[in-house]
Amino acid sequence: MAKYAEHEAVERDAVFVYSPEQLDYKFSETHPFNQKRLQLTMDLLNKIGALDENDIATPRIATDDELLLGHDAAYIDIVKRAGHGYLKEGEGHSFGIGTEDTPIFKNMHEASATFVGGTLTACDYVMQGKSNHAINLGGGLHHGFKGKASGFCIYNDSTVAIKYMQKKYNARVLYIDTDAHHGDGVQWSFYDDPNVCTLSIHETGRYLFPGTGAVTERGNGEGYGTSFNIPLDAFTEDESFLEAYEQSIREIAAFFKPDVILTQNGADAHYFDPLTHLSCTMKIYNEIPRIAHEIAHEFCEGRWVAVGGGGYDIWRVVPRAWSLVWLEMIGHPHPTGPLPNSWLERWQEESPVKFIPTWEDPDPLFEAIPRKAEIAEKNGQVLEKALYMIRHESHKI
Repeated sequence: MAKYAEHEAVERDAVFVYSPEQLDYKFSETHPFNQKRLQLTMDLLNKIGALDENDIATPRIATDDELLLGHDAAYIDIVKRAGHGYLKEGEGHSFGIGTEDTPIFKNMHEASATFVGGTLTACDYVMQGKSNHAINLGGGLHHGFKGKASGFCIYNDSTVAIKYMQKKYNARVLYIDTDAHHGDGVQWSFYDDPNVCTLSIHETGRYLFPGTGAVTERGNGEGYGTSFNIPLDAFTEDESFLEAYEQSIREIAAFFKPDVILTQNGADAHYFDPLTHLSCTMKIYNEIPRIAHEIAHEFCEGRWVAVGGGGYDIWRVVPRAWSLVWLEMIGHPHPTGPLPNSWLERWQEESPVKFIPTWEDPDPLFEAIPRKAEIAEKNGQVLEKALYMIRHESHKI
């Protein structure tokens, strides 16, 4: 029997976890992982009157004991020492620290542990019945491994949060990852665990880091059948992406019957993203949270924790995409038409690219892709393979 709170005690629809300290996770001025996107998103929500100080919960710093749920003690020690200048030249490389992807920066342990603590704060709000939904856009660092940093991710907040919800609330967790990069760190953490189900919809690893996330990665031992991957072909467009997303999330939720869902909301499947090769538009970012919201209420009495993730066009894409997750959580109608002039005027001068001045993208956003039908057909075949076991076999977990 799960130890989470009954939902008649819920105090609010949603809580937004944030503190200025989340901006301290900063590798360099030129590194693609840029947390200014948090400021851009919050300012956009503020400008439309959808976020104020009463919505915000301050994250705590995760304790070492909490971090040990997902990471090795030796690795945590390396991160601490790196952030305080105590590592010898090259000492952190075998841990993924001090590399091109993950350069050392001051107080990197504290900044990383704040991201983890933010996701744990969100989990407590939801699992204790204080809020139906909670979001920590500073989280979603899904590439972090037990003893190694990877792909801009030092501590894996989602892995720690899932372990935390298992330990504290005996929760059965469905993790849904729509980042364009495979959610490898989370998947491998629960690959043999039948009480955690992971779904990752991402660009195929044939072209993109981390190179994993094949349909055949289904879990191991008792966890076999609880790992789902839908690797999409490069240049996948909205309709094909959403077909894969909606069919998979609905069928997997019905199969797994979770107590809570944790969604990773990377915003790098967009056509503008400089690090990926998908061709989606803002249409998917309207639908992704809407469907997740439905799933949370259908299967989990509303329990939904959301985190951020990738997204490297921090000006034209991430603020709009992440705003839509929060707006869905609070039941705010999805906005259409022009973005607030006050927001555009404040940020355009800093932006190296011209803003899209509306919530929607122009149609068409890009020239037609000749292989669109072929790509969609291929993705449909991948989807069928990914869901074959629950569609055609009497597999029980």
